[in-house]
Amino acid sequence: MPTTRTEHRAKIAEARNVLGEVISRARYADEPTILVNRGKEAAVIVSHPFYEQALRDRELIEALEKRAETPADDAKADDRMKARVLSEALAGARYELDL
Repeated sequence: MPTTRTEHRAKIAEARNVLGEVISRARYADEPTILVNRGKEAAVIVSHPFYEQALRDRELIEALEKRAETPADDAKADDRMKARVLSEALAGARYELDL
């Protein structure tokens, strides 16, 4: 059973006053802080390892989406099938995550 991640919310002006604390929570407790500006979410302060993993995940997803693109008409049937299966898997994952 996955554990619930603790998130903090703070107005930018308030977070500025306790920036060291916000950074420590992100760095040592892996607890992000969502920065709010005029009632809207503006940015998130996260740990550097979390940020790096997010970049790697994004690159992976982009590579998978590229491979899932419809192959050319002269592509092998096996390649077309793999692209279709991958495309359906990505669509299913998006649906489950409600994206």
